[in-house]
Amino acid sequence: MHRINNSKIKAKSREVTATIQARMGSSRLPGKVLSEICGKPMLEWQVLRLSQSRLIDNIIIGTTTDSKDDLIEDFCEQRGIDCFRGSESDVLSRIAKLLEQYKVDIHLECYGDSPLIDPQIADEFIGMFLKRNDEKAYFSSALKTTYPPGQEITLYKANILLEVDRLIKQDDKLREHVGYNITRFPESYNLYSIEAPSWLSEPEIYLEVDTDKDLELVKEIFKYFINRGQSHFSLTEILSMLKANNELIHINNNVPRRWKELRGD
Repeated sequence: MHRINNSKIKAKSREVTATIQARMGSSRLPGKVLSEICGKPMLEWQVLRLSQSRLIDNIIIGTTTDSKDDLIEDFCEQRGIDCFRGSESDVLSRIAKLLEQYKVDIHLECYGDSPLIDPQIADEFIGMFLKRNDEKAYFSSALKTTYPPGQEITLYKANILLEVDRLIKQDDKLREHVGYNITRFPESYNLYSIEAPSWLSEPEIYLEVDTDKDLELVKEIFKYFINRGQSHFSLTEILSMLKANNELIHINNNVPRRWKELRGD
């Protein structure tokens, strides 16, 4: 596994598609992706932030065929956002079929519990990925958590996920995950771990939304900046605000994280 620190953006010549895995049936916080934050659904904030990227060409929501996710499809239709529906439990299959249907070249994998994703950091990752020009590359900040959880960015060629989808048995329990499954084949793919620069390295500040405590913190962050007239704000600004208001960090820092169990953290 290779470790890379952030570098400058390189001009882009290939198409990048961001997908967001989103569903209403979260076991810990049902309906969270459409929870209202400062007058907008959480998922809309995530789309708006990703739309600020200079290097992302398309954004597609990947939801399920379950009837409760009709609300997500309606949300997308009302806002002109592409939406794909697939298996609820086999998320690997859902996203692989999405990539195949939309003929995706480079895939930026995102999650519906991460409304505060920073588009500038996404662009830095894309720039590094393009500069590396490695057809077997898997770039991710989730191999080792250095950025605040909720800022995960993972990039790879779409055809890699299609290969992995074919390799993994249909009854494999880990099909509930997507890009993570690529890391199970280190002999076939080149895994690049992207680590945060020192000023953004805050692995114990949780900006993901998995529980009501997480949602409470994220609402406080949005409220702070929107009350100041800022609809767009960077991770650097978020961390500065939280360190100046340290009590906010403690809202959710004792919440158990399932992804830690997956990785053995």
